[in-house]
Amino acid sequence: MSLNNLSKIKKRGKKRLGQGHGSGRVKTAGRGTKGQNSRGKISLSFEGGALPLIKRLPFRRGKGRNRSFKKTPIIVNIKVLELLKDKSIIDLSALIKGRIVNEKDAKEYGVKILGDGKITKSFVIKLPISKQAAKKIEKAGGKIEL
Repeated sequence: MSLNNLSKIKKRGKKRLGQGHGSGRVKTAGRGTKGQNSRGKISLSFEGGALPLIKRLPFRRGKGRNRSFKKTPIIVNIKVLELLKDKSIIDLSALIKGRIVNEKDAKEYGVKILGDGKITKSFVIKLPISKQAAKKIEKAGGKIEL
């Protein structure tokens, strides 16, 4: 290995401000003279003394103000249940084992079965279910238990 075969290193180190004469940034440490920026920390939300954006926005009032925080259940359609074995009991653990839903999300948000698609197998269902899905499952010879 010789000097002309060494790889180029173009990464520059972080500026070490306020480290005295040896740093090459004497006196003001590269911050200029006077003013707010040279003295201390300023928060990112500071807008030069103007009313901050967060205070300029209107309050969220009314019925749907917490809708974004509401946890809605994970939807599983009937046609997906065809992947599972015939005459099996369908609960949260069966859906997790069959890799239809994620374990962490299912326990946090819950699961609801909806009636999109056709079903030929009969199941015993122990989860919240829509009326349309319940009709289709009972027609295929299944049962609903809550």
